[in-house]
Amino acid sequence: MAKRLFTSESVTEGHPDKLCDQISDAVLDAALAGDPKSRVACETFATTGLVVIGGEITSKTRIDFDTLARKTIEEIGYAGPDAGGFDAHTCGVVVCVKEQSPDISQGVTTAKEHRDEDSSDEIDKLGAGDQGLMFGFACDETPEFMPLPISLAQRLALKLSHVRKKGILPYLRPDGKTQVTVEYDEKGIPKRIDTIVISTQHAAKINGKTDNSDLQKFIEADMKEFVIKPVEDELGHLIDKDTKYLINPSGRFVIGGPQGDAGLTGRKIIVDTYGGYARHGGGAFSGKDPTKVDRSACYAARYIAKNIVAAGLARHCEVQISYAIGVAKPISISVSTFGTGKIKDLLLGDVINKVFDLRPLAIIKKFNLHNLPKLNGGTFYRNTAAYGHFGRPDLKLPWEELDKINELKKAANGACAVA
Repeated sequence: MAKRLFTSESVTEGHPDKLCDQISDAVLDAALAGDPKSRVACETFATTGLVVIGGEITSKTRIDFDTLARKTIEEIGYAGPDAGGFDAHTCGVVVCVKEQSPDISQGVTTAKEHRDEDSSDEIDKLGAGDQGLMFGFACDETPEFMPLPISLAQRLALKLSHVRKKGILPYLRPDGKTQVTVEYDEKGIPKRIDTIVISTQHAAKINGKTDNSDLQKFIEADMKEFVIKPVEDELGHLIDKDTKYLINPSGRFVIGGPQGDAGLTGRKIIVDTYGGYARHGGGAFSGKDPTKVDRSACYAARYIAKNIVAAGLARHCEVQISYAIGVAKPISISVSTFGTGKIKDLLLGDVINKVFDLRPLAIIKKFNLHNLPKLNGGTFYRNTAAYGHFGRPDLKLPWEELDKINELKKAANGACAVA
């Protein structure tokens, strides 16, 4: 029987696109910490020696963009002569920010329901910040209800950053990528890990050695010992003698980060979500305040899917929500369980409508999205901007809570009884 292989990748916080995501979310954190009603759509671009921050921001908070960008870059690890060619202290920072368009603002601040129907429901007052379609997903492959390939790739990327920042492997530099290929059996159950790929930026000289072949042997041994082995120890039953390891397969990786490639906010949407295992509506997360349903509705869709799987109503669950700009109520809600559901998908859709309120203000209030930066010392969203927005046991994310299990079971039993 032919093998079914599936691959997902992750990147470290020093990847140029991820650096931009973190700057954009650091701006969002700063704006919301000072003014929870801030409207933020912040984009960042980075290249050799230059960072450009642009977008639309309406806030009572006075943001020091220059200091904020440099602090974020330095904390990622790009500072000083050994940082890999991009330096927080010497790079240029250009700011091109204006206020949110009044045309967008009026539609979001006063939703169509309030304008046309004179609704007295407070939750109806806030309209969606944009039109679009958003997906959320969960499955039973891991304890955090994430697909195994992206879960492993994210953990390897986190470990790669950990051994660099803790000085365990001091020759590492901030830029890096991980990739994991999992083999599945005919029932869709993970069978084994087929391939692990790690590409990591490194110093030009390691232990006095500069010869490329010597460097690669040294790096490969360290990656297997300090990055891969700790993850393998947790998943030894999926590792076998045929598992392949590709460490820096291109060879030398000294030039990295924004010096090696330009970076841009919102270019790692698959890394941010489910590693390609589920569909994606196309909207990025970072730099967007919670009125932007690109972000908040994806969080809500993940919350729904995760609670459905945890409730035992399906092994795999994908939820789609769509909105029109300036309208509070979703245009559509759809659910797919890919044949793993305990009840029909159409009935499950009715259950979702009964249990969850997916109007933007309801989502914001449920997860306290406007106040999270203030409650977390002025930072929250930046922490989600690297290593994924879902299935993060290292972060206390409100959309990862499992508090709707009993309500879902009850509603599902009622839906089946009526059907």
